[in-house]
Amino acid sequence: MSSRRPSREPSAVERVNSISPADSFIGTVFISEKDYENAIRYYTEALELNPSNAIYFSNRSLAYLRTECYGYALADATHALEIDKNYIKGYYRRATSNMALGKFKAALKDYETVVRVRPNDKDAKMKYQECNKIVKQKAFERAIASDELKRSVVDSLDIENMTIEDEYTGPKLEEGKVTLKFMKELMDWFKDEKKLHRKCAYQMLVEVKELLSKLPSLIEIMVKEVSDKITICGDTHGQYYDLLNIFELNGLPSLTNPYLFNGDFVDRGSFSVEVILTLFGFKLLYPDHFHLLRGNHETDNMNQMYGFEGEVKAKYTAQMFQLFSEVFQWLPLTLCINSKVLVMHGGLFSEDGVTLDDLKKIDRNRQPPDSGPMCDLLWSDPQPQNGRSISKRGVSCQFGPDVTQRFLEQNKLQYIIRSHEVKAEGYEITHSGKCITVFSAPNYCDQMGNKAAYIHLRGSDLKPEFHQFTAVPHPNVKPMVYANSLLQLGMM
Repeated sequence: MSSRRPSREPSAVERVNSISPADSFIGTVFISEKDYENAIRYYTEALELNPSNAIYFSNRSLAYLRTECYGYALADATHALEIDKNYIKGYYRRATSNMALGKFKAALKDYETVVRVRPNDKDAKMKYQECNKIVKQKAFERAIASDELKRSVVDSLDIENMTIEDEYTGPKLEEGKVTLKFMKELMDWFKDEKKLHRKCAYQMLVEVKELLSKLPSLIEIMVKEVSDKITICGDTHGQYYDLLNIFELNGLPSLTNPYLFNGDFVDRGSFSVEVILTLFGFKLLYPDHFHLLRGNHETDNMNQMYGFEGEVKAKYTAQMFQLFSEVFQWLPLTLCINSKVLVMHGGLFSEDGVTLDDLKKIDRNRQPPDSGPMCDLLWSDPQPQNGRSISKRGVSCQFGPDVTQRFLEQNKLQYIIRSHEVKAEGYEITHSGKCITVFSAPNYCDQMGNKAAYIHLRGSDLKPEFHQFTAVPHPNVKPMVYANSLLQLGMM
């Protein structure tokens, strides 16, 4: 018998130790293969050996960008520039991180630096000009918003005199109202990549804005009977054909088949208009049995960067996007089931002591602030260790199991359900079963390979039942087609 020890895979650190400078592209191979977790692990261990390597920080920043950890990406790009202020890729990566976080002025400053150093760089000049245009647009929007007499888009619409042309053969509202027949026709119409007439779309948006504006920021519902259940879905992100598959697997919404969709209906996927109009339609049809909560992507900054604004402008008009924006501001922020289970898109809070009464009092008809309970409900994430830490996203915080336990005890709740993060299995149970994540966009962005899930909660015991599903084919329209080109280019 041989006395040799069994062979094992070398660690990333050992690989770094054993390679020559010519082989130092291993991390970039991970990135090119979209193996971002191993790329992050590789560069992290490499930086333990060589913490003054700007390239390692910059490349890990890119891996963080690809996994949407924009806060970490920003920190790494900043570290790279602290090591080498002349490292141009560091400025690109930091600018992209700031763009993803909606910090356009900070991004513009870095693009200015690149243009100053490389005045003949056409790509840098294009990015600078595009970013400058966004900064000016934002300044203009703020000037308008500061006008207290700003009117709603609804006030400038003349829907009654909009004409539905004879050649339009698609679904129409019945005396201005959504019916089940209309919804079935609408879903088939969208499935064939056809567009709902703008008059009908405007009618639906005006109606749903009126409906949502009457709701509190915290919705309270009861699932009473033993046989009664509610289905909770996570992010759908413009993946319309996967939304149809949910209804195929789980049944259409109805008075006896209620649903809750937990935010991030739009952006990234290129059928966001179809997703949101379908969801709004069911909200109008079953207002007390079909619930929608706001996600961090039902906001202007995210829509401008990740595609929804561009999609609405391409399929309809800029005016219609403005109306969508108004409607999104009225989406409730959280929902409580049987006074025991609290559902929100993001998670818990940057400070202890937040009560359900505090959530009811949130004035949500606005773009989210940079901090506070409204921001946290849309943006925060759980972490395995106790306490709180800086968010990997660069917004809100990460909260540990002790934070969850204290919140539940104070508010006499059993557990929370949230979404906001892609999970390989479509769901994840953390914090000793007190924090559940559900994500309902399978093979997210056509590249993550993840399963998706939805949850059944029954009135008898509120024990979550998880149902997984996989992606279905969709027309050959890639995700992010309508996204801001500057963001995509910056990530390269």
